[in-house]
Amino acid sequence: MAIFPIGLSSCALFSAAGFSSKGLPHTNVKGELISTISNTSTNIDHSTWHNLLQKYVDEKGMVNYKGFKNDRKAFDKYIKMLSENRPDHTWSVQEQLSYYINAYNANTVKLVLDNYPLKSVQSIDGATTKEFVSMGTKQISLGALENSILRRMNEPRVNFAICKAAISSPRLLNEAYTADAINEQLEYATRSFINSPKNIIKPESAQLSRLFDWYSGDFTGGSITIGEYINRYSEVKMKNWNNISFKEYNWNLNEKQ
Repeated sequence: MAIFPIGLSSCALFSAAGFSSKGLPHTNVKGELISTISNTSTNIDHSTWHNLLQKYVDEKGMVNYKGFKNDRKAFDKYIKMLSENRPDHTWSVQEQLSYYINAYNANTVKLVLDNYPLKSVQSIDGATTKEFVSMGTKQISLGALENSILRRMNEPRVNFAICKAAISSPRLLNEAYTADAINEQLEYATRSFINSPKNIIKPESAQLSRLFDWYSGDFTGGSITIGEYINRYSEVKMKNWNNISFKEYNWNLNEKQ
């Protein structure tokens, strides 16, 4: 079953598509996001995930899936920890964001490992709709985690933090997201993606990642254009916002060779 990204729409549409959040809490970012020290009664430790990312993901975001597979005991321990420590309403928005981003990325790696070897996640039946992501007693899909939780938190930069295990996807950062660094990490992920070869930006024209087409509504809230959003982060500033096209999306697996 192919993966079909969808634009932000109604809860009913997401539920009908198998994208129910199952009542998991997600707080909206209000104003400017700042990093903060964790303050939950349960101190979530993402160090196992961080260490795995350091070992098996390079600076370009290419993933050594064979290495992950050979280190499955540590990886499964982290997945289990996420399942046993799901967010509640006492968590700060920073803690929720870091947890959900790490959970999305780790469970995407799990999806690949459970179906390895493969050339593309698009070959996996139900990749975005199968409810295999465990959070406490809840089972949700990657589609729900992305579309009904993360993209509803009023923080468009999450689109550059989650990795769909594809060549054209924003790269998998080789460090875990944490509440005390979340703003800086999201800023880095956004700038890195926009200024990467996945976008060709010139003053008079731009060939942008298909993400900016699929999720345009995430970036144009508050009556700004895609061009204006790009110019916040791009080293090359666009002048002609009407001459924008979108690149084909390469769904081949982001595997390090």
